[in-house]
Amino acid sequence: MLQNYFPILLFIIVGTLVGVAPILLGWLLAPNRPDAEKLSPYECGFEAFEDARMKFDVRYYLVAILFILFDLEIAFLFPWAVVFKEIGMFGFVAMLDFLAILTIGFIYEWKKGALEWE
Repeated sequence: MLQNYFPILLFIIVGTLVGVAPILLGWLLAPNRPDAEKLSPYECGFEAFEDARMKFDVRYYLVAILFILFDLEIAFLFPWAVVFKEIGMFGFVAMLDFLAILTIGFIYEWKKGALEWE
């Protein structure tokens, strides 16, 4: 009767080892201090481990919004390119309109200096 439960016990032991082993290895092998690269203001635009109530730079969010905008542009361009022959001239003109609106917005942001990082 108990041998029927051996696969379940084995599954629990292996699952526990898979869950605990990376934590133990990280604790044993990790350096005691983080690297300078880890503490640098690469993605967030401010120094790490400072006061939590400090103000964020708005330019970081502007760059993130522009990235999302042009990422979505590519998300629309790929399916359009796949079905280009089926949608004909109407689809071509509609995509040109879409790209023209995005290009005008990009030029506007560029002229306003929103892409300049001081």
